Amino acid sequence: MRLLQAAILNLMEQNWIKIFTSTNFFQSEMVKQMLIENHIDAVLLNKQDSSHRNFGNIEVYIHQEDFAQAVEIMILNQINI
Repeated sequence: MRLLQAAILNLMEQNWIKIFTSTNFFQSEMVKQMLIENHIDAVLLNKQDSSHRNFGNIEVYIHQEDFAQAVEIMILNQINI
């Protein structure tokens, strides 16, 4: 748990913001890859319980300055924000 908290703190310190959340790992990975293909750095933060995949979310983070472009890309690709 401390490692997860450290990872979240590190993201926040570097001006990363959450753009997408899902309980579906593959959906989150597809969103991340779509953003990367459009030259937007994106990372996944998996907060799902390792033994019970029904608990927790997978979050996609991007740099704050890429927010407007990322939202536009997601809307054009019909991804619910």
